[in-house]
Amino acid sequence: MRFHVISLPHTNTTEDFSVCAYTEKVRKFCIMMTDLGHEVFLYAGTLNSAPCTEHIPCLSEDQRADACGGKHYVEASFDYTLPHWVTFNSNAIQAIVQRAQPQDFICVIAGLAHKIIADAFPHLMCVEFGIGYGGTFSKYRVFESYAWMHTLYGIQQPNHDANALDGIWYDAVIPGYLETEKFPFCSREERQDYFLFVGRVVDRKGWKIAEDVCRHLGKKLIIAGPGDGQPTYAERIGPVNPEARGILMSRAQALFVPTCYIEPFGNVNVEAQACGTPVITTDWGAFTETVIQGVTGFRCRTFQEFIDAANNVHKLDPLTIATHAQCNYSLEAVGLKYQTYFERLLDLWGKGWYQLRKEDEHAVETRKVEEGHLGQYQNRDARRKAAKTGNSHRHEQGWPVQGQEGAVK
Repeated sequence: MRFHVISLPHTNTTEDFSVCAYTEKVRKFCIMMTDLGHEVFLYAGTLNSAPCTEHIPCLSEDQRADACGGKHYVEASFDYTLPHWVTFNSNAIQAIVQRAQPQDFICVIAGLAHKIIADAFPHLMCVEFGIGYGGTFSKYRVFESYAWMHTLYGIQQPNHDANALDGIWYDAVIPGYLETEKFPFCSREERQDYFLFVGRVVDRKGWKIAEDVCRHLGKKLIIAGPGDGQPTYAERIGPVNPEARGILMSRAQALFVPTCYIEPFGNVNVEAQACGTPVITTDWGAFTETVIQGVTGFRCRTFQEFIDAANNVHKLDPLTIATHAQCNYSLEAVGLKYQTYFERLLDLWGKGWYQLRKEDEHAVETRKVEEGHLGQYQNRDARRKAAKTGNSHRHEQGWPVQGQEGAVK
């Protein structure tokens, strides 16, 4: 299979931009698809560390920096009428024209901000491959959780009539994913005496709940992340890179993720679990799917329940927590879920919903992957190398584009 993966104009697909959940999804999606032997064309900023068949820069580094306007990149606008979005999307379209082949997939991560790219290629399937946002448009959508899928179904139902909602056959739910090697396991005995909050320090992320609980218990709390919040009790250390985040998580007694809104997924939740660290969350959104009550953490609805959770996390088994996370959220596990989904979409070029499968060579290879026997897939370190930027895979004949004119800028 061949994938045209579109990133964001205000980031680069490197670990220096790991605080942006969308950019990290793009980078790790490229890892999964290349590990499975597919061709990946990445349309992104100038700098890239994601493995791919070809990296196509669509915006200069100066333009990217200007797009952030001196703010942290997670605060950059998704207003696709702004000049940097227009330039980025236009350049991506023109580059795809020169590379597209029949039955390729276009994979977007910015919802309506990338719709113009999908509209330019009506003959190709456009997949929103990691929906944790509200503005969706595609016929083919992958949501990060059932909670978020159902939330958007309700919002997008024209009359807001819950009884009128139908399922959509070619939507899917595939959870967030992580590089397990970046989140080291620690036993209970190796842990230090502090609790942790990692995320944007804004009210709706619930950092004040974490601070109130730790203040009441007299426990140390470390808060890591960007944002305007001003803790009065916790130690604030600002944003941290993946390596530092993994160390902080692995040594903590527990990670607080008391998100006040309906959380589409919450990557830090499963990252902490991969370290064997229990999580303390609210009791809605994706947490109802990713937190096993009393096993991998605690879901809470009152101050007393948060206090009880903090007092009882030491009873949870770190090895059980880490094993569950690695089996469900590793790139190896989630990559196979995407493989199955895209194979389902390929059936639409045949008999569609009524397509029946035979045992073929690909199915055999997929089963080998599932059983852990495919060495090429297991040897991830050898394969996860970024492609050189260039046009070595350019196709001589372009495809027609709707609504766009001019050369790549």
